Amino acid sequence: MTVNAPGQRVLIGAERALARCDELARITSLEGGIERVNLSTEHKIANALVSAWMHEAGLDTWQDAGGNQCGRLEGREPGLPALVLGSHLDTVTDAGAYDGMLGVMLAIEVVDRIRSSGRELPFALEVVGFTDEEGTRFGTALLGSRAFAGTWDDSWWQLADRKGVTLRDAARAFGLDPDGIRSAARRSEDLVGYLETHIEQGPLLLDAGKPLAAVSGIAGARRLALTVTGHAGHAGGTPYDRRRDALVGASEIIVEIERIARRTGTVATVGRVRAFPGGVNVVPGVARFSLDLRARSDAERDAAFEEIEVFALEVCDRRGLAWLAEEFYRADAVTCSPTLKNAVEQGIRSTGDDDPTTLWSRAGHDGMAVAAVTEFAMLFLRCGNDGVSHHPDETVTRADVVAALDAFTGAVLAVAESRR
Repeated sequence: MTVNAPGQRVLIGAERALARCDELARITSLEGGIERVNLSTEHKIANALVSAWMHEAGLDTWQDAGGNQCGRLEGREPGLPALVLGSHLDTVTDAGAYDGMLGVMLAIEVVDRIRSSGRELPFALEVVGFTDEEGTRFGTALLGSRAFAGTWDDSWWQLADRKGVTLRDAARAFGLDPDGIRSAARRSEDLVGYLETHIEQGPLLLDAGKPLAAVSGIAGARRLALTVTGHAGHAGGTPYDRRRDALVGASEIIVEIERIARRTGTVATVGRVRAFPGGVNVVPGVARFSLDLRARSDAERDAAFEEIEVFALEVCDRRGLAWLAEEFYRADAVTCSPTLKNAVEQGIRSTGDDDPTTLWSRAGHDGMAVAAVTEFAMLFLRCGNDGVSHHPDETVTRADVVAALDAFTGAVLAVAESRR
């Protein structure tokens, strides 16, 4: 078989995408693991490398005012609206090698395949490697895609990382002009839509024995800082009937959060718990914990939190404690465009799957922000290792990446056919 044969070309493209994910994984600030955060030295190195790969695929490249790495291939005539393909290049701490990055690498390969075929499309193709989808450094997710969508909030410039560096100062050190952030915003009339391939980050495709799925929508999410306040006291000298133990009250609430989530079909996670003053021989006077709450719809999400808060207030009243809930992040649920979702399903059918699976995404993605400026759809790719993600054990198979590249290319061509 020659290199120019379609099957061999897609295999080479898939292997190249995986090899590039491995190369990006070596751009890290974490000893023995992967960490690449917004506006860091590693971010700058990754953008430069991805820009070179985009250029190899025939794209004209630039870095926008939000720090996103962008590339463009013109359509059958210059200046046409663009179908945007992409995902994110930043990571969580101690990340896997494929979350976000694989989607960007596959987008580059789709462009390379279409350009090499000589096919002219009725729109331009753009690839975007978004930054700060995860929110690892500054605590607020989707900063890159929000700049892209024109929904930037200037109050974010005051966000600070763990070292006290503000987002504004980090942007300046990176070489960006904070006052020019609005130039990153795209206009709806300049866009056809946004398509993203992403690993599922869960085990549902693995359980179904399917490599790919079309996404119906992305869960609405709220993140809250929760505080239970009681009164500290001596561990030995304070009788139980006199204790106002904040940690015991918080623990009761945390267990009920899981019960409510299971019963309502929502997804709730308490990822951080701290007790103060923290002495081994002191009854905790304050307990602080986080809550990440997600659901298919905003109404389901908000109803679940109402139940959680009613229960928390009852616990606090019974135990002589105080309750405080402070929301620091909200992303409302979004639905994929029926037209673009249909194109993704056509792409999946082109791989031989006549009955494409549909899943709703419990994880957040850049499409949540991009939806403010254009319609979007997503292709999910199966994870191995029981669907583990946000962890070094995150993995995919070469065969599934081949299928994803074929399906992603097929989805772009289906969009093209629908616009002729």
